[in-house]
Amino acid sequence: MANNNKEFPLVSIITVNFDHSDVTCEMLDSLTRISYPHIEVIVIDNASLNDDPTMITQKHPWVRLIVNKKNLGFAGANNIGIKEAQGKYILLLNNDTIVDTHFLEPLVACMESDAMIGAVSPKIRFFYQPEIIQYAGLTPINNYTVRSKGIGFREIDMGQYDKNRLTAYAHGAAMMVRVDTIKKIGLMSNAFFLYYEELDWSFRIRQAGYKIFYVFNSLILHKESITTGKMSPLKTYYLNRSRLLYMRRNIRGLSLVICVLFQIFFSIPKNALVYIFTGKFSLLKAYLKALGWHLKNLFFHKEIHSHPSY
Repeated sequence: MANNNKEFPLVSIITVNFDHSDVTCEMLDSLTRISYPHIEVIVIDNASLNDDPTMITQKHPWVRLIVNKKNLGFAGANNIGIKEAQGKYILLLNNDTIVDTHFLEPLVACMESDAMIGAVSPKIRFFYQPEIIQYAGLTPINNYTVRSKGIGFREIDMGQYDKNRLTAYAHGAAMMVRVDTIKKIGLMSNAFFLYYEELDWSFRIRQAGYKIFYVFNSLILHKESITTGKMSPLKTYYLNRSRLLYMRRNIRGLSLVICVLFQIFFSIPKNALVYIFTGKFSLLKAYLKALGWHLKNLFFHKEIHSHPSY
């Protein structure tokens, strides 16, 4: 699936597989139908435990498969793919997505229009509710609550977000990044493992002076949380661990002091009480484990404030 036409710069599409090769193959099936003629696809299998990833290349021999010896998390696996990629642009694409036939051209066109655009993401709708928006951009993360608002989230798509716009963060399910930008800011932080790594990366992209755009006329459908589950202890653990990790990496000065106090005296007690009163004790245990990780690594975890170079 290659073409040397200079009008179509090479896009390296990277996806991570863990125990769901069938889902990955469905995404790859959709890639075989796209109109953009110049791509390479790299699949990183994150040491699947109950799956044979070789079925991916049996069905799609045009794909490059890299099998990790251990699970490196979302950031670590994608970082391996990024280092191997040859494209001008890197597209991180979740394996639980289905792409529109013409989704890639608008993303590339937006990037090509301005060298200071460091990253773009398409419009994302839910696969099982294809008229409902998941992503049409994100607001900046609040320095005290460490939360952001999804623009258009769970709204019926009636064209209300059909205009390219600056956004604070790209979406990890489909995030195109300029390789020249990665060379300047480095790879994603391996400290996150799951969740918030693309938000942290987006923050660093903006800190380096680049812009991030939501591209309205590029569309993917997202099945969402295939690997981790929608309300699983695994997701609860990493989501809360990573949210506080984002705080520690990116919030400074008085804002950090206020943020820590807000977490201790409001957010943590409220979340714990919600789990208790709703009887979700497995989620409570995962939440407390996430807090414990930060207490254990309060001073001595060197990866917290570092990121690997390209």
